Amino acid sequence: MELRHLRYFLTLAEELHFGRAAERLHIAQPPLSQQIRQLETELGFDLFRRTKRTVQLTEAGQVFLEEVQRIFKLLEQAIQIGQKTSRGEAGQLAIGFVSSASYNVLPTIFRRFRTDFPGVILELRELTTNQQTQWLKEGQIDVGFVRPPVEDTQFKTETVFRETLVVALPEEHPLAKQSNISLASLCSESFVLFSRTYAPGLYDTLISLCKQAGFSPQVSQEAIQMQTIVSLVAADMGVAIVPASLQHLQRTGVVYKALQEPTPEVGINMIWRRHDTSPTVHRFLEVVRQVFRSSQNNF
Repeated sequence: MELRHLRYFLTLAEELHFGRAAERLHIAQPPLSQQIRQLETELGFDLFRRTKRTVQLTEAGQVFLEEVQRIFKLLEQAIQIGQKTSRGEAGQLAIGFVSSASYNVLPTIFRRFRTDFPGVILELRELTTNQQTQWLKEGQIDVGFVRPPVEDTQFKTETVFRETLVVALPEEHPLAKQSNISLASLCSESFVLFSRTYAPGLYDTLISLCKQAGFSPQVSQEAIQMQTIVSLVAADMGVAIVPASLQHLQRTGVVYKALQEPTPEVGINMIWRRHDTSPTVHRFLEVVRQVFRSSQNNF
């Protein structure tokens, strides 16, 4: 049994007239009659009751018609889903991100993408930069948002957000009342820093900044997540130099202060497999680029 046999049957069931059905199908009437007979023989039951003047569905033919109509509806749905997927408008996308990206770049991107492509299901995974590169290699995520640098040639990467650095202080710290702080005034402080294992680019930037101010930071605690760093500062475990967008994470017991010295900008990079041909991935990349271009200075 072929799909065309079902189309012939469906058309004849709608017309209940071999001549009109043949005309709709752009075939001659005798081949249509022959194809319907072959279908009935293969099925093992009559689909139509024929007389010289009328064609009517048998009881079995009526039941078969309802099932065939259901099949064609499912087929049409499958075609539409396939077309949308081929255009990147349907399917599933797994996105990895460092925790700090959720305070700046991600909400705008996700909101825009879900508006433009509601048929794509987003799976979100909060991961460190190193975890994301590993998961990308293993195919567990499709796109990541990481702290640069990422130098693996298997990936392509673009900067989608840049920001300056600020100081996070315990609320009762002696410097907390100042509007801005000299980095050199922190030389005797204990620092809470990102672990270099998980964020080498950001760690090296912070260490270099302190050294330019004339000291090496005394690291009392290391953490992986931004939220943990802020919590440790709130617990008076030390001070921290953090990306400015972290000020959106308001936590009791912590104040954020600008630095007097110019600070390097730290970035969030989008990363994906270099030879990924998924239309859905490329739709997502384009949305990110559009958001970055239109709101580059407003995150």
